[in-house]
Amino acid sequence: MVGLDDPSSRAVFLRIRATSPDRASGAEAERHRRVALSLARAFGMATHPEGMACLYNWDGAALNGATEAYVVLHEIAHFALAPPERRRLIDFGLGPGPDTIDRDAATSAAVLSPLARDRDEAAASLLGIIWEAQLGQPALASFLDQNWLEGLDRSAASHFTAVLHTLQQRRLLSRQVLGRSCKDSAVRPRGAV
Repeated sequence: MVGLDDPSSRAVFLRIRATSPDRASGAEAERHRRVALSLARAFGMATHPEGMACLYNWDGAALNGATEAYVVLHEIAHFALAPPERRRLIDFGLGPGPDTIDRDAATSAAVLSPLARDRDEAAASLLGIIWEAQLGQPALASFLDQNWLEGLDRSAASHFTAVLHTLQQRRLLSRQVLGRSCKDSAVRPRGAV
């Protein structure tokens, strides 16, 4: 908190910090996954049928829904950030992700430079975490797992603020998330004003 001078950054950080640092399990984890899949449908993302073997989290046409809620939310964030032409690519044209099985095909589908991939990954990471917090899921667990505190003594706060501002500029966050009053606090497909 000390390095977060921007009111929006502080509000978002506090919202994340108020969630659990532990992943959900059992029936609660399944409820979280179902909520995340519902959000994917709201974004217009198809989901592969239960039990189908998937080589990617996103194959350019449908989502692997047989994974944890936080992974689903992260993939939805990539979808929201990607222009239409990248939405048709394996792993959104970013190259293989940690769960990618066919790494060669995902590497061949990559269209962004390493720096652009890093920026997209950071934006998708934070957007997914913000959605987790907004949905009452353990966002702090993702925040910690995805290394948002790395470089805490140097650049973590400024990086967090910069990525948050990118999401704001892309209109992917509601006013409620940013600590401003707004009637509608729901996570919405095109982010809202």
